[in-house]
Amino acid sequence: MREELRDLYQEVILDHGRTPRNHRHPADATHEARGDNPMCGDRVAVYLKLSPDGRIEDAAFEGRGCAISQASASLMTEMVHGRTVAEAKVLFEHFHRICTSDEPAAGAGIDAEDAERLEVMSGVRQFPMRVKCATLAWHTMNSALAGDGRASTE
Repeated sequence: MREELRDLYQEVILDHGRTPRNHRHPADATHEARGDNPMCGDRVAVYLKLSPDGRIEDAAFEGRGCAISQASASLMTEMVHGRTVAEAKVLFEHFHRICTSDEPAAGAGIDAEDAERLEVMSGVRQFPMRVKCATLAWHTMNSALAGDGRASTE
């Protein structure tokens, strides 16, 4: 059963990597940041449009890099769309935990469906150099929300 799940997760990553969702530069973004992983050359720009009530009305990205970084950015933009800033930060914390820790990532504030969607990237924790690929877009999103404009995996 574990091997079947791994195969499914790999297929989801390949699908998002080949056909990334929300790969564009929206002209009306209110927040943006650029991220760079100098170790492998991954680069990403994250664009967010926040509504007056603090919801993410639009999330998009541009960039280049490996399938993992592109898939992670694609998945992230799908998941944060329509969320509040606080909800997006909870998703980031959960995602970061499943990518970097062997501890169970039972998350306060995250439902089972979201946890399952994020779980597809959990295999990267077995490859420390790939963790940076997977988390780059998420760190960049946090920088955009904070108004920092820049994120790095170093």
